[in-house]
Amino acid sequence: MTINCKGKLIDLTSPKVMGILNITPDSFYDGGQHKNEHDILKHVELMLNEGATFIDVGAYSSRPNAGHVSEADELNRILPIVQLILKEFPDTLLSIDTFRSNIAKACIEYGAALINDISAGKLDHNMLQTVANLQVPYIMMHMKGTPKTMQQQTDYDDIIKEMLYYFSERIATTKQLGMADIIVDPGFGFAKTLEQNYEILNKLDLFKIIEKPLLVGVSRKSMIYKALKTSAKESLNGTSILNTIALQKNASILRVHDVKEAMECIKLAEFLNT
Repeated sequence: MTINCKGKLIDLTSPKVMGILNITPDSFYDGGQHKNEHDILKHVELMLNEGATFIDVGAYSSRPNAGHVSEADELNRILPIVQLILKEFPDTLLSIDTFRSNIAKACIEYGAALINDISAGKLDHNMLQTVANLQVPYIMMHMKGTPKTMQQQTDYDDIIKEMLYYFSERIATTKQLGMADIIVDPGFGFAKTLEQNYEILNKLDLFKIIEKPLLVGVSRKSMIYKALKTSAKESLNGTSILNTIALQKNASILRVHDVKEAMECIKLAEFLNT
């Protein structure tokens, strides 16, 4: 199972790590940490040295009740960072965390490699056609509503069945548009209760039916620290535990704040499959 990133085939039969670079002031865990070029480059270099295959750059916080960011502001935040990283580390495979097609197009034209869309094209109806035209890998996440409204939209008759239908419909649309490399993300924490998040994780292997690589992003999320009655800062151990479970249930990419620890999960999990 491979995806084509800027002419380079990435084999996802061996799980990979996607390191998170938030350049927003209000992200739930690392908002505002990376305030200048030196800090950004230092953090990117660390993640690459620790084994990250992808770096996921986001300029619009998708945490619950996140404030609105205009398209112009998002573009002004993210484009200089894309340029900065690729000038210093030209071989970096940058993933762009955005639901806006104009942001996606501009970043790919500046050298980014793939698009990570929390809305699977539902918040910008030009997104899927734009990505099809760009011919880059596309990560589609499951979410209902918007980051501001999603926590009021957690009613499901059968959450796994509804999610599988959601992805089947979205993937069918991408096929019609000629999109080749699709990755699915269950969207832990997006329009899901604590209990629903663990039901999804427990049944994650059922997503094999979609026949697409699976990205899992549970890093330091509230499903960990609320269950443990701690905080995001104290959730690294819990993150590693859930990442290991996800790997045992067919995860192809771990999207994380802590690359070194995620790589250790992958290395140890590989011993279980030998």
